[in-house]
Amino acid sequence: MPEGHTIHRHARLQAKELGGRELAVSSPQGWAEDVAAELDGRRLERVDAYGKHLLYRFDGTLPLHVHLGLFGKFRTWKGEVPDPTPTTRLRLDGGDTVVDLAGATASELMSEEDEVNLLARLGPDPLRADADPEQAWAAIQRRRIPIGAALLDQSLIAGIGNVYRAEILFACGIGPMVPARELGRTDFHCIWETARAMLRDGERSGAIITIPKDEVRGQRSKLRGRDGVQVYRRETCRRCGGPVSSETVAARTMWWCPACQPAGKA
Repeated sequence: MPEGHTIHRHARLQAKELGGRELAVSSPQGWAEDVAAELDGRRLERVDAYGKHLLYRFDGTLPLHVHLGLFGKFRTWKGEVPDPTPTTRLRLDGGDTVVDLAGATASELMSEEDEVNLLARLGPDPLRADADPEQAWAAIQRRRIPIGAALLDQSLIAGIGNVYRAEILFACGIGPMVPARELGRTDFHCIWETARAMLRDGERSGAIITIPKDEVRGQRSKLRGRDGVQVYRRETCRRCGGPVSSETVAARTMWWCPACQPAGKA
């Protein structure tokens, strides 16, 4: 599932390409015909990102809510536009730029009440200017679950996924099994600020690269996959060379370095 940096990047780039235009909106395979009929010919005013959710705000109607889920993706075309795939739910045509949405978990018009309820279920998003870390701190203090599980709970902090939770905890030297409510204020501050920095970097670059510049020889921007992370899906820690541990935490595999992330650190 795309993490928050990808969602914010989609919002920024699509707003740049399609914002302010009256769009031709269609549902080529009939997945969202009612939605397409309502939005067709309307002007896209802006695109908002909240954690892993997108809200497309058109003039004179309800916002379009998109949640990519595990299999959703966008494809952007300029020039010649290919035929839609069998899973294409919506096509947003701005003339010289066309965006296809395929395989998304949600692509629906959202009422004001439903939007309020959605945002109430989400914790603060580190990539948003209006995010309040105190809200996340207060919520985490009430949770007994391991911090490695808490970081995947979108009601605590919105936008962090499996890769970033491993890399954030590594950067802060925190073991993933530390109970969330035992986390110290200093370590929470590290988690929040590291999340902001890593997600911002990922939003700008379009890639997850968590290796600090002072630990990289050559061009950091060229790192990809396991070369760009410290512990995620690695057998050995990139920093110390020791073995990386893994265990299922919150239904997802969690990776960490026992040497660099003491189990009792909080």
